Amino acid sequence: MSEIRLQLDLARSSFNLEVDLHLPVQGISVIYGPSGSGKTTLLRCVAGLETQARGHVQVGLDIWQDDSLGLSLPTSHRPLGYVFQEASLFAHLDVAANLTYGLKRSKAPNQEVVLDEAIALLGIGDLLQRSTDQLSGGERQRVAIARALATQPKLLLLDEPLASLDAARKHDILPWLEKLRDELKIPMLYVTHAADEVVRLADTLVVMEAGQVRAVGPVTDVLSNIDLPLVVGDDVGALIEGFVHALDKPWHLAQVRISKASSGAAGEGNPTVASLWVRDSGLQIGQPVRLRVLARDVSITLEEAQNTSIQNHLPCVVESIHAESHPSQVLLRLRCGEVFLLARVTARGVHDLGLQVGMQAWAQVKSVALVK
Repeated sequence: MSEIRLQLDLARSSFNLEVDLHLPVQGISVIYGPSGSGKTTLLRCVAGLETQARGHVQVGLDIWQDDSLGLSLPTSHRPLGYVFQEASLFAHLDVAANLTYGLKRSKAPNQEVVLDEAIALLGIGDLLQRSTDQLSGGERQRVAIARALATQPKLLLLDEPLASLDAARKHDILPWLEKLRDELKIPMLYVTHAADEVVRLADTLVVMEAGQVRAVGPVTDVLSNIDLPLVVGDDVGALIEGFVHALDKPWHLAQVRISKASSGAAGEGNPTVASLWVRDSGLQIGQPVRLRVLARDVSITLEEAQNTSIQNHLPCVVESIHAESHPSQVLLRLRCGEVFLLARVTARGVHDLGLQVGMQAWAQVKSVALVK
């Protein structure tokens, strides 16, 4: 069984946690939602820290809890690593001693080799002799993650590990978390309410509200779902995955190929290749990248625009039209071949263009954010 199966019920004073999830056993599943939505409670149930929780917890073939069988492993018998908001390092021990302390009760094989690999992976080799009070917040969290990895967990739980960091320290540690996602085969459940962490780290996105799962699926699908009352950060937008196809070095731009575009709006007999130009910041040909396109940066034309400074033009089909909270605004979901964009435009613009569901049009993308 190559999935994480979570079926859990737990009554809280402010909400009832009721989840039924099937998550992949690779990559990062981000648990997203406002404070009080049940994100941390869900992680604590998975870890066995909420003894009143009822249900079923299974990671791959390993069953950690099944009330129908009278089975519930204590936390100490669940092969998991748990990283909290605060690193919780021992102040009287240096970094090296903090890393080895957790291994004393671990029965995992090849502990020293695995610990050395975790140290190298997280780039903390030069910190080993430091006392914990000499570490920055980002360094403390990297040490805490390495300590969790050294026990060779089958599941890594991260509960808002960047919440206590300022913007600079957060920027420093995000690449290390991406490295964990890309190089390790350990599945991760990652709790956050921060938009930048969602778009950079998530493979699968779980949206929670008041203890309930409002949406779950690949992050690109969930973020472009116009039917959800989901606005990640201040602006709704789409997340697109692609790879660097070409570089325009004189103008410091990179062309990212994103999909096969539909041919109808382009007026061609064969499909065209959809791509977007982004700012080049040392990218390499063939490099996979993520792009964030905010709805406010997408406009619509009925014909491909000419003589414009906007570099990105994609043939698309209007898939749905939704009214926004203010009557002057409308949110469109656009299908551009295999990917989706969202466009926030005026209701008058929709009326003047005669836009309707199923119409072919062109999406003009003014700005594309490269998500490292």
